[in-house]
Amino acid sequence: MSVAAPAFEQSWIGRAVTRHGEIEVIHSPSLFPTGVEAWAISGTPSDCVNIALGNLLPQPPDIVLSGINIGFNTTETLILSSGTVAGAIEGALWNLPAIAFSKCVPNHLFANIQQSKGQTEGALADSLSAAAEHARRIALETLKQPPAKGTVVNINFPASTNTDSPTEQTVPAKVHLGSLYAQSSPGKYSFRYSDGITFEPDPQSDREALERGSISHSILDFARIGQRS
Repeated sequence: MSVAAPAFEQSWIGRAVTRHGEIEVIHSPSLFPTGVEAWAISGTPSDCVNIALGNLLPQPPDIVLSGINIGFNTTETLILSSGTVAGAIEGALWNLPAIAFSKCVPNHLFANIQQSKGQTEGALADSLSAAAEHARRIALETLKQPPAKGTVVNINFPASTNTDSPTEQTVPAKVHLGSLYAQSSPGKYSFRYSDGITFEPDPQSDREALERGSISHSILDFARIGQRS
């Protein structure tokens, strides 16, 4: 097992690639159990996977896992904005099985999580631990039955994940987020998150599954981009 992760938070970075400037790679095996190679990388999630696959690993891995991200990555708009999903996409572009893992977190807990640098406790820690066990299981199942090349498995865990949380096959919800910016001062705008408005309700959407307390399992298919039908 090897870990190549961003050294800093890279939320909403999408599939950005660092073209200008150098990227620092710090070998950090002491942060993980013995036998796990690890690097902290100053670039984006896409940079991390690309550098690991192209420069750091002596041979291709069996699978690329991105996450677990704190916060869900559901709906078409958020999926395309997600650095977590982008890391998995980079793995899929190397023809490897790839999974993006994200977890729904109540909005009022985000500030505390950021202040504690990702550390959790209490019910949220228990929920995250259960999600990690599900992630392990899903990764092993995916290795046994890999998805088609060029596809990404997008997994979202509900806010209250437990050991017996069911899994539902889903599709990305159709949501219009509208403006993500509000004027903060004359001539300047600041980011403002919005849950958006669902304009095509679908009981099998990723958002609906999470509302039911289920694990959302979507397949994102990039295999046919550029191909003639």
